[in-house]
Amino acid sequence: MRFGFESGLRRCGEVDQDAVDQVRLKPCRNISGLTPLKETTLSHYPNVRIHPTAILEDGVSIGPGSSVWDSVHIRHGATIGNDCIIGEKTYIAYDVKIGHRVKINAMVYICAAVTIEDGVMISAGTTFTNDRFPRATTPDLKHLRPSDPDEHTLPTLVREGATIGAQCTIGNGLSIGRFAMIGMGSLVTKNIGDFHLAIGAPARTIGYVCRCGEPIGRVADMEPIIPSLSCKCGLTYALNNGVITELNPPS
Repeated sequence: MRFGFESGLRRCGEVDQDAVDQVRLKPCRNISGLTPLKETTLSHYPNVRIHPTAILEDGVSIGPGSSVWDSVHIRHGATIGNDCIIGEKTYIAYDVKIGHRVKINAMVYICAAVTIEDGVMISAGTTFTNDRFPRATTPDLKHLRPSDPDEHTLPTLVREGATIGAQCTIGNGLSIGRFAMIGMGSLVTKNIGDFHLAIGAPARTIGYVCRCGEPIGRVADMEPIIPSLSCKCGLTYALNNGVITELNPPS
């Protein structure tokens, strides 16, 4: 059963201490040398809506106005800005940085070394990666490799305003540009430019999109240099060999 905000979530600062204690997150057991989690109460996150089944580890920062849905797991040191939505069953690894007004749908996996800027949308089932040649063990198969970041961990940057469609897989050592749009089911293996519309496996640019999300042209139908491209919302752009420049960005 999916709860609404009224019944399944608690807005911090609007419940008494007894109610806060009832939804206190339980510490993990110490298994195989893992450090147990410290108890975290919802009162640590004023003006944040947190479902009682969510797991927030010690040192997580969440800005006011944000909502964390059911069965979300946010690891230690992660930072989430103001007015964000973290969809159900999403995993956010340690030290991930997420900006303001970011929408993350259900069942998204965000690994370590990922940075997400303001105003990004990440649709359901998207998976980020951070190691191009991963192995579970040492070469002799006798020891598990640690999961902590090391010299093989590569960062991924999602720039402001970008949209990533449902069920995408995002490679590592790359960036997705400002207000870019990645079509659903795509495999991103290289940098995607600002305002580019990219789809496929591997993803390739097939056109360009406005800040508002509307397409402003298809690569196959366009000259390489166009002084002015207009969107029906009123914003205009210039195209120069694959580089989109804003001519009248909103102030």
